[in-house]
Amino acid sequence: MNILTMLWNNLRGGSRTMLFPARPKVTKGFRGLVRFDPALCTGCAICKMRCTSRAIDFKSGKGIFTWSYDPGQCTFCGRCVEGCKTHALSQDAETPPVYTTIGELKQSYDVTRKPTPKPAPKPDSPVPPPAAVQAADAAPGGTQ
Repeated sequence: MNILTMLWNNLRGGSRTMLFPARPKVTKGFRGLVRFDPALCTGCAICKMRCTSRAIDFKSGKGIFTWSYDPGQCTFCGRCVEGCKTHALSQDAETPPVYTTIGELKQSYDVTRKPTPKPAPKPDSPVPPPAAVQAADAAPGGTQ
């Protein structure tokens, strides 16, 4: 194809993008902004470890931790949501809002650390030997 023909076809075809306020419709399964529910968070920080774009920051303190999220850095991959065992993270099904200032959509939460329940203590009773071993020991000429 001649370069002039390609240029003419591109100019004649008009604009193929939408003007600013208009947005394309999202498809089913679209992953948007990450939402955080501090009531469900245990402070395990797995979301920070799974975030490849470093959009999630987690700072632990004494009795409190700070969870923050910057959508400007997020790639909306959903790895943090998949890794959250307590379902404290979810993703919106619509496109993020337009922002003009860096860090405008950044969210930060200070959450009080919940005490972790301690496992129940094991009983200190001795384990009785199996019945077959007891019978062999009791028989005359048994194992010694």
